[in-house]
Amino acid sequence: MDTAATYNDKVVRQFSIMVVVWGIVGMLVGVIIAAQLIWPALNFDLSFLTYSRLRPLHTNAVIFAFGGSALIGTSFYVVQRTCHIRLAFDKLAAFVFWGWQTVILLAAITLPLGITQSKEYAELEWPIDILIAVVWVAYAIVFFGTIVKRRIKHIYVANWFYGAFIITVAILHIFNNLAIPVTLTKSYSIYSGVVDGMMQWWYGHNAVGFFLTAGVLGMMYYFVPKQAGRPVYSYRLSVVHFWSLIAIYMWAGPHHLHYTSLPDWAQTLGMVFSIILLAPSWGGMINGIMTLSGAWHKLRSDPILKFMIVSLSFYGMSTFEGPMMSIKTVNALSHYTDWTIGHVHSGALGWVAMMTIGTMYSLLPRLYNKEGMYSTKLIDVHFWVSTIGVVLYAVALWVAGITQGLMWRAVNADGTLTYSFVESLKATYPYYGLRLVGGLLFFSGMLIMAYNVWKTISDKKPVPVAVLDPA
Repeated sequence: MDTAATYNDKVVRQFSIMVVVWGIVGMLVGVIIAAQLIWPALNFDLSFLTYSRLRPLHTNAVIFAFGGSALIGTSFYVVQRTCHIRLAFDKLAAFVFWGWQTVILLAAITLPLGITQSKEYAELEWPIDILIAVVWVAYAIVFFGTIVKRRIKHIYVANWFYGAFIITVAILHIFNNLAIPVTLTKSYSIYSGVVDGMMQWWYGHNAVGFFLTAGVLGMMYYFVPKQAGRPVYSYRLSVVHFWSLIAIYMWAGPHHLHYTSLPDWAQTLGMVFSIILLAPSWGGMINGIMTLSGAWHKLRSDPILKFMIVSLSFYGMSTFEGPMMSIKTVNALSHYTDWTIGHVHSGALGWVAMMTIGTMYSLLPRLYNKEGMYSTKLIDVHFWVSTIGVVLYAVALWVAGITQGLMWRAVNADGTLTYSFVESLKATYPYYGLRLVGGLLFFSGMLIMAYNVWKTISDKKPVPVAVLDPA
């Protein structure tokens, strides 16, 4: 089958290249702000280089630029192969690519200038929010339009996860960003006080739950079986995983608001649903890892599978840690400490980035009609550098966070605090150094990937079309 004529892979190639580009940009900013926490003078007294300006740039770049490009690109690839039909509306698909890149560039301009709504993961001001909504609706039309045109009756489970991610993110984005514009660069949320906090973490946690979990699970359910050369371990379990995950995840947000003015019943509801969430999450992890049953020997020679299996391991660990941290007694220790940052990054780097990187290594040779990546050895080096990096990062912040929590609540016999805040900060400093080393390792892995990708796509050696698998 001539896939070039049958499928629209141009937009997939564009998104895939930008995954690498934005991964480098976003992680570089992360390394800079990690260094600023050790050496604050690295902002050079320039407002646009301050931690407070660069931190939202980092989160937006890695979540929406790096992660978003991967999710949109892979969903366009997967929906065509699993529906046996060309992507619906080629021009609209091109608009989705260029529109999304425009959003990212506008974020890169406005956030360092301090133009922000000051809402976690939703900092962008109202004109950009409107553009995001327009691009996202176009994305939904292309994706679901392709499913409507499908040539086979069955809708593969990966498309269910991608579909839930698309619909839910649209709802989250629109309702959390309802605001009254004052000027072109300033607006005020229609929500206030505790309602604003509740809306924000309904959005914020489900941005993790659907953008960084459901969407990436769509990626996992297609590319892990494809790379392993095995069918998914249990298709029935994947369906149970899907429906239980989307039913439960939506209610977990209040666990971000323990010990705040949010009513106790709402805090407890968030905690209970967070604990229940462990079951479907681990079901999905087991399903992904057990897909290698009978093919474990491939791990010795295929570093792409190493990325995917370690990613699934981090998914299991992070989805155990999250529910545990939502329990109020544990949260009393962990809240507002670097333990939370360690948890976020074990999920973001260990689960999302590792799965995304493995998927890109699996996908790019197919997109460019190559027998494989330029260097398997470089993929293996990238794997070990990234794995060591994320372990250093997470462990450093787990220890730092628990240290902070214990120092903050230590009291003398007369009821006064044992330690000042500055003393807890001083105790944290060595772990910030270790975190920086871990971040540098992970970032260096992205540079290795960029070189490998460049050498792969610039190789002009002809390869038979049969190398591309159309389904």
